[in-house]
Amino acid sequence: MKRLAVIILNWNGIDLLRRLLPTVAANTISDEADLIVADNGPTDGSAEYVAREFPQVRLIRFTENLGFAEGYNRAIAETGYPYTVLLNSDVETPAGWWRPLLDFMEGNPDVGAAQPKIKSFARRDSFEYAGAAGGYLDRLGYPYCRGRFFDVVEKDEGQYDGAPADVTWASGAALTVRTDIYLKVGGLDRDFFAHMEEIDLCCRILRAGYRVCCVPSSEVYHIGGASLPQGNPKKVYLNFRNNLLLLHKNLPPRRGRRILFWRRLADSLAFFMFLAKLDFPSARAIIRAHNDFRRMRGNYTDLPEADILSRQPGSRRMAVLDRYLLRRRK
Repeated sequence: MKRLAVIILNWNGIDLLRRLLPTVAANTISDEADLIVADNGPTDGSAEYVAREFPQVRLIRFTENLGFAEGYNRAIAETGYPYTVLLNSDVETPAGWWRPLLDFMEGNPDVGAAQPKIKSFARRDSFEYAGAAGGYLDRLGYPYCRGRFFDVVEKDEGQYDGAPADVTWASGAALTVRTDIYLKVGGLDRDFFAHMEEIDLCCRILRAGYRVCCVPSSEVYHIGGASLPQGNPKKVYLNFRNNLLLLHKNLPPRRGRRILFWRRLADSLAFFMFLAKLDFPSARAIIRAHNDFRRMRGNYTDLPEADILSRQPGSRRMAVLDRYLLRRRK
């Protein structure tokens, strides 16, 4: 068996497949890596397109849209390679992109997950919003990145190059995992459906005693917004709800209650910000996110005793205040 499976989860993405799959296939399939498309119940003929035009690509078909999380869980369970890359369908991969990731994972058995630099497909000298050069969680649990400070994205000027760096979470746009560890910690949480499930996964990988890293010698180019664009109320809902759930799941109960108290206050400010912009759908999405979080948190009772997250890089920063009160951009 080859060492690496690169899995693209597709749902009605035939336009992206036509645009990007030829390059991804040419730059991925080798003696050590296979490319797999897991079709998440599409209705646009994309499965037939892959089967017809790319016989060298393995095709897995599901009969319904299982969501990002469960779609990948099912695909990884069916494949079983030692290492797996969860690659978004809107990612372009240059030649040799996977080699540094595989070499780093094989040479560092204490690493459970890693990502390349995620750069913008449209602005190729800049990072892309979804992951940049690896992610952190601030003191209130808000995610931000090396190279992306909330809504501000930096140019890639080599500031994050050099040796692989420890981060709190790796981007689901091109997430490399040690497959046995992925399965051991339970994979992606299907109840998240989409958004922030990779952050929750990385938190559980950290809790299991493994590291999460960014490998800057590898880079890919992400279009972004292929599933839900920025500002979509459903995206707002999923991001707020899932962020609360991952904090509840991955913090000891006492600290979790304290952080979530402050988060309710901070999210209230976001609610009023949307109201001030007359963005009523997004304001309602925050209320719905908190209501559904209260309903869903009872599903998670196996809470950690140790606070791993407060020991991660970037966790001491009150990033949301730095960005929106002090107006810092990096």
